[in-house]
Amino acid sequence: MQFPTAETTLCQSAAIGLTTDQARARLHQYGANRLRDTSQAAWVWQYLSHFKNPLVLILLIASGVSAAAGELSNFFIISCIVIFSVTLDFAQEYRATAVADKLRQSVSIQAAAWRDGQLTNIPVFELVPGDVVLLTAGDLTPADGWLFEAHDFFVNQSLLTGESYPVEKLARPLSLPVTDLPDASHLVFTGTSIISGSARMYVTRTGANTQIGGIADSVINTTEATSFELSTRLFGLMILRLTLLMVMFVVLANIVWHQHEWLSAFLFAAALAVGLTPELLPMVVSVTLARGSMRMAAKQMIVKRQSSIQDLGSMDVLCTDKTGTLTDSHIRLEAHVDLRGQSSDNVLMIAALNSHFESGLKSPLDEAILAYKVMDVGIWTKVDEVPFDFERRRVSVLLEQAGQRWLMVKGAPDDIMLLCTEAATDGLNHTIPFDEATRQAAQTCCKDFEKEGMRVLGVACRHVPVNHAHAVVNDESALVFAGFVAFLDPPKQSAAETLQTLEKIGIAIKVVTGDSELVTQHVCAQLGLHVQGVLTGSEISTMDDAALGAMVEHVNLFCRMNPVQKNRVIHALKFRGHVVGYLGDGINDLPALHAADVSLSVDSAADVAKAEADMIMLQHNLSVLHDAVMEGRRTFGNIMKYILMSTSSNFGNMFSMAGSVIFLPFLPMLPTQILLNNVLYDLSEITIPFDSVDTDDTKHPRVMDMTLIRNFMLTIGPVSSLFDFLTFYVMLTVFNADERLFQTGWFIESLCTQVLVIFVIRTRGKFWRSKPHPWLVTTSILTVFIAAALPFTTIGEYFGFTPPPTAFYGALLAMTILYLGWVELIKHWFYMGHH
Repeated sequence: MQFPTAETTLCQSAAIGLTTDQARARLHQYGANRLRDTSQAAWVWQYLSHFKNPLVLILLIASGVSAAAGELSNFFIISCIVIFSVTLDFAQEYRATAVADKLRQSVSIQAAAWRDGQLTNIPVFELVPGDVVLLTAGDLTPADGWLFEAHDFFVNQSLLTGESYPVEKLARPLSLPVTDLPDASHLVFTGTSIISGSARMYVTRTGANTQIGGIADSVINTTEATSFELSTRLFGLMILRLTLLMVMFVVLANIVWHQHEWLSAFLFAAALAVGLTPELLPMVVSVTLARGSMRMAAKQMIVKRQSSIQDLGSMDVLCTDKTGTLTDSHIRLEAHVDLRGQSSDNVLMIAALNSHFESGLKSPLDEAILAYKVMDVGIWTKVDEVPFDFERRRVSVLLEQAGQRWLMVKGAPDDIMLLCTEAATDGLNHTIPFDEATRQAAQTCCKDFEKEGMRVLGVACRHVPVNHAHAVVNDESALVFAGFVAFLDPPKQSAAETLQTLEKIGIAIKVVTGDSELVTQHVCAQLGLHVQGVLTGSEISTMDDAALGAMVEHVNLFCRMNPVQKNRVIHALKFRGHVVGYLGDGINDLPALHAADVSLSVDSAADVAKAEADMIMLQHNLSVLHDAVMEGRRTFGNIMKYILMSTSSNFGNMFSMAGSVIFLPFLPMLPTQILLNNVLYDLSEITIPFDSVDTDDTKHPRVMDMTLIRNFMLTIGPVSSLFDFLTFYVMLTVFNADERLFQTGWFIESLCTQVLVIFVIRTRGKFWRSKPHPWLVTTSILTVFIAAALPFTTIGEYFGFTPPPTAFYGALLAMTILYLGWVELIKHWFYMGHH
């Protein structure tokens, strides 16, 4: 491990940290503290990266071939069209990306570092080697570093080692020899989570130079694909297959039937591929999602992963933790009693000592206990600690006072009672055997509290020899049961209405909590959430994945769950075909947040939860969740408009072109005309992200259904082709069109019908009842006007157009009206069969 400065400077830095100037210089030297350089490249490089698109490269090659063959006009036209199309795509995506980055930075994780002698919160990506950072329970380790001060410091480093149990880390003077072992007890590594304790760390490595930086790709690639990502991949494969088949057919048809000059055939096939591909889709998705992000930010929800907006709109199951999400998290201590239910100051004393001296992340239960300020804790000295973990579900502290040492334990009531052999009846001065009858009495007392909706912790202790220097898990045995502390955590006032609203719009609510089933059922009753079935963690542990998958459909309460079991529930629901959201804010929610299609947390959550979440709510108000779901559905609706319209109309037009190659003695449209048609069409559609969405399309969750898209394309596409062939007939028989007039007429007709059909396809209902956005109307009408007027311009002549007769526009109007009416009828018939 290489330090950036000499050893003497290390010790000085450890004492006071870096100055602002030193940090700025090192940031320039070492770069931002990121596993990958995610900073925005210069706009020039971002622009050039758009030319990596395979279809763009094919066109550039085609233009180069044209230039080499002496076809300079083709070279100029194709090059201009490609540059214009790429620029349009870049401009829209660049602006959308800038908006998304700004929103993500507003919830970036902070680190507490000493700068200019002051403890200051700074963004994690600004940390540099030589910084001194304070680490406490609930933090994510922001960089690799050396602990030179540590207090009961336990770390979960399963990200690196695969070991799920916390590991204790110890301080080591910076002056000692340096080692670089992953299991070294004085070293901590980027991405590991702090379970308990506190420490000061000297940052030694940042960014890609860290331990995890060396395996960043393998770690990042383990992220599970979400519903939207999987659907997008399938859609891309479908279009790719269709494009290849169509292009191969056109090339073979030209060779077999007409032996067109090879360059023209090649350019025609390349242009056809571009025309068939919805190349505007990435821009439409980016802009639509960015617009959704801005709307959600205005409602106090920050989107970290933009595609999660679409996943939220498709979500049909929401799994939520109970504490802090369905409840107010304003917990108050209601009772401290012995096993007979009598108030006991000794129980409160043990609980308070445990909460005061434990070094883990203070829970709301600890804060409620400490609010009582029952005693002078200064007379006690902490010796050691066994921190909380989700397998044991308890925390123990070893304390000394007046020459005596005691192990003070609190945790899940059932687990605590299993560890006890005696019970206190008169303070700690008198005990009785904790036999079956006594245990039954204690359990009855506990359940009485839980039936009233109170959360309960068991409290126990044990006297140990004065030479007992360290606390270990095995010490948590033969305990003396003291009693219970009970807490009231009332439900959120806004939660009941929001949950009912979410259920009305097709989202099933499932509560996944570590709390007991009695408490959870009481809270659900207050929220008006009907309990369909209950599963506990112990029951789930006996089930295989198939059995659990069968149960999760019918159960909506999962209680006494550890993190692994929460994760299994999420996976079981996803395996059943559901799009699953998870709402949680604690360390125990981390696996479930990672597994869900869309993960949500709150701004006050633990760093590990915020780092994993796709969206972060800035306010503890569930009503914003409903607004976010509706925004997601509107976003999905606009993306689907473009997909359905572009695939169906593009398929119809390209099928017509491919078919016409067989019987026409000339190309139905020149390659440059196809490309121009495509660019003008794209211009008309850039306003789709701003369009409104019908209320009917937001009533239920929807996913990108490949079967529906394919069937819609194969249903509406032939209608477009039918009217294309009608246009062919009119041009050849009515107007006796030559090659240039034929190409001109079909260019205008195909563009007009392709653009105007958006007003029919954008809604499942009658198109005249759904009001489009004025911008969409403007761009569409403007594109139609350009198409109609282009043959009369110098530019039109350059593209090979010729002015059509006046009667053509009358025929065009009649065919367009007939086409839109026919598509409306077919659309209505299609959706009747896809309800």
